Amino acid sequence: MTDVEMKPAEAKASDEKKKEEPKPAPISPVAEIKINVALIDRAVSTLEPRFTHRVLRTLTALRKRVDDSVLRDAIVDIYPKDNPVHKALLSWLPSAPASSDQSMEVDSSTKPSQPELVPEAEMYLRLLILQHLLKSEDTQEKALELANETVEKMQSLNRRSMDAIAAKIWYAVDRAYELAGELSDARPLFLAAQRTASLRSDEEAHAALINCLLRSYITYNLYDQADKLVSKTTFPPSASNSQFARYHYYLGRIRAVQLNYSEAHTNLQQAIRRAPPPKTAPGFYQAVHKYFVVVELLMGDIPDRTLFRHVVLEKALTAYFEIVKAVRTGSLDNFQATLQKHAAQFEEDNTYTLIIRLRQNVIKTGIRRLSLSYSRISLRDICVKLNLDSEEDAEYIVGKAIRDGVIEGRIVHEKGWMECGTQKNGYGPEVSEVFGRRIAFCLDLHNQSVKAMRYPLNAHRKELAAAEGAREREKELAKEIQDGDLDDEDLGPDF
Repeated sequence: MTDVEMKPAEAKASDEKKKEEPKPAPISPVAEIKINVALIDRAVSTLEPRFTHRVLRTLTALRKRVDDSVLRDAIVDIYPKDNPVHKALLSWLPSAPASSDQSMEVDSSTKPSQPELVPEAEMYLRLLILQHLLKSEDTQEKALELANETVEKMQSLNRRSMDAIAAKIWYAVDRAYELAGELSDARPLFLAAQRTASLRSDEEAHAALINCLLRSYITYNLYDQADKLVSKTTFPPSASNSQFARYHYYLGRIRAVQLNYSEAHTNLQQAIRRAPPPKTAPGFYQAVHKYFVVVELLMGDIPDRTLFRHVVLEKALTAYFEIVKAVRTGSLDNFQATLQKHAAQFEEDNTYTLIIRLRQNVIKTGIRRLSLSYSRISLRDICVKLNLDSEEDAEYIVGKAIRDGVIEGRIVHEKGWMECGTQKNGYGPEVSEVFGRRIAFCLDLHNQSVKAMRYPLNAHRKELAAAEGAREREKELAKEIQDGDLDDEDLGPDF
């Protein structure tokens, strides 16, 4: 009977859970903007910047839902009609229809008086309007005017509570100048602002401005000036992950042009690790991996095949996958055909000059394959198989490959052929050095793994409790034996 009586109660509980499952509908963009403005006001009044950072974390998702009507309604709800900020912000948006104007007049007349908001709220709304104007090509000129006006007002206010919002504004200003084709004209403005941010220890704006300057230099191929900027400045260690990802990406591009491939590879790896998730920022994720693949090829390594099967990267890295296959097989004909086929895409990605350098890697791979296949081959045959221009070029390339240790052999200049060396035996000082390096690497990896291990909290206390319990049981057994309460048969055969 008890089971029968419990079934209706369980059914009611399951029905109540099903009713509670529907989630509440998301708030409207206007309400979210009003909440964010209240949080910014609270951050300034309580001197707690964490509320401002909370608002800025929602900026990426919010700007996708913002349009003219949303911004207009938010401004009308936040600022009274007689406020000068109300008119200044609405002037950057298109005028509303007549019906909505009348409704807004009624709402503003019945609205009670509100306390004056902090200037950070106005800067936040200006940032939203600026990002909205940058979406359309028709409003990009207007966005540039708004950017200049916002920078002037922001610098005149000079408030430390505005630093987090200022970092986002500087990036939007950089984007406005870039879309207008006047990125070089903004460089003096960024340099002056970078010096000011460094003197005021404004690390968030300092990091954003360094990235804006590096972007400006790299866009116009001014790699020497970008390298000087990196050497003369110190990137703030407390910058956000997104700023660090941009900085490592630009630094990796600079080092790749300077033929410092190992450092470029390290910086690009850091950019990938610090970057937002691929679905959040697919464009940046694809751009970093394009340079990462090319730099890895220039280092003599072949990228992992699973990289080209990634959902976000599969379509973007199609041309680079064909380049990887040509380099791996050592086919100069396939490399030249792929380079001509996708030259427009490589120039658009600014990787064409780096990919041209891969020609030597393709030739080295082809020479290595020939040295394994032939014990002796003429320089003329090498020219034919590798599609080289002359025997002199083949002799120079083979001599450089022998000197670099790519192949074992020697060139017989009088007879015009290359004699490939036999395989080395498994003994000698060189082999011991290789094994020594491998052993040192394994030991270092073991030490780092031990240091990085994480143990569960208070796990040792369980072992101590078990040990104490065993000791107490032993004491009880010993006491009972002394008292004569237990016999040998009671203890069992294993005692």
